[in-house]
Amino acid sequence: MKKIGITGNIGSGKSTISNIFALLGTPVYDADSRAKAVMVEDQQLVSAIKNTLGPDAYFSDGNLNRAYISSKVFQNDSLLAALNAIVHPAVFADFESWCAHQHAPYVLKEAALLIESGSYKQLDQLIMVSANEDIRLARCLARDHSKEEEVIARMRNQMAQEEKLKFADFIIQNNDDLLIPQVMKIHQQLIQLSSV
Repeated sequence: MKKIGITGNIGSGKSTISNIFALLGTPVYDADSRAKAVMVEDQQLVSAIKNTLGPDAYFSDGNLNRAYISSKVFQNDSLLAALNAIVHPAVFADFESWCAHQHAPYVLKEAALLIESGSYKQLDQLIMVSANEDIRLARCLARDHSKEEEVIARMRNQMAQEEKLKFADFIIQNNDDLLIPQVMKIHQQLIQLSSV
């Protein structure tokens, strides 16, 4: 079974593309939502996060204090790197466990930071969802109801889309492009690759 990554910068529409693949019967692992779950379920990871960020990283009910964590790590690169160094291996182990229960020619791992985290190296191929910056900004503003300067700051915090494209085996253009034909073409190619 082939393991295929799908990534794209904020507002690129990678979740929309993943949903189209899912409709075709492809199992999709949402790494970002699973990371949030693992950060609460895995007690060793919980302890490591508390040791790194302090006990306020969790509420008394055991849920993640996302606002506290964000305030700590997004102004401190070394703390963010330390957090990623403990979370990414746990998510990788969770993904491997999930893969063992899938029965398909290939699976998709959807994640925003596949390239930045280096986890793309553990996958067979990579799909990059690309969209113009003004379109990505408009999508984020409509979806998150965030302030424009906050979204722009988050965009600037990510690796440039042009850099990410260099890592891609497949590129899906998601400006005003037709998505289903692009997905179908890649789906057919991945089915063929998986049967080799």
